[in-house]
Amino acid sequence: MENPARPSHPIHDLIANRFSPRAFGAEQVTAEQLAQVLEAARWAASCFNEQPWSYIVSMRAQTDAFEVMLSCLVDWNRQWASRASVLVLSVARTTFAASGQVNRHAWHDVGQASMAMAIQATAMGLRVHSMAGFDVERARHLYRIPEGYEPVAVMALGYPGDPSTLPEKLRVRELAERTRKPLSEFVFAGAWGERLPGLGD
Repeated sequence: MENPARPSHPIHDLIANRFSPRAFGAEQVTAEQLAQVLEAARWAASCFNEQPWSYIVSMRAQTDAFEVMLSCLVDWNRQWASRASVLVLSVARTTFAASGQVNRHAWHDVGQASMAMAIQATAMGLRVHSMAGFDVERARHLYRIPEGYEPVAVMALGYPGDPSTLPEKLRVRELAERTRKPLSEFVFAGAWGERLPGLGD
């Protein structure tokens, strides 16, 4: 399953081909492949090099642990994420380690690390789908996440699969053309809402 972006300006193929599928194949991600994807997160940029991310991993081959992670997902996500090879919960440390002050950049930095994982996965022929639809408090309880840390998202990781395995509503979304807002809607110059000349759409 491929569903490349159709960018208005040239971008790297790894970015254009990064896609968040719901159809995953049966082939399992190996421990070495998982380590490579996580290594990409390790080298992401962060404020003061704080690296405020942690990841809790469950592999489908470890059935009991995988079911625990699945139980944190909302029903809509659980019905397709159960086919992924790996589920990964991202967690943000909300304060700086040295000062104890609030790190308002933590979620941004966790997002950067997770995007690095998605790009690395794409380079390896794998796919990542990040989900906001999970029970934060259940995850906090089940994984004994301490004070000062916040669950951010659950990522499904695996090989792309056949969209025909999905329920119809999900299959339609899987095969739909990918769209994004034009640059003119979110890139400004001078003041908020003032369009940057030369960008086109």
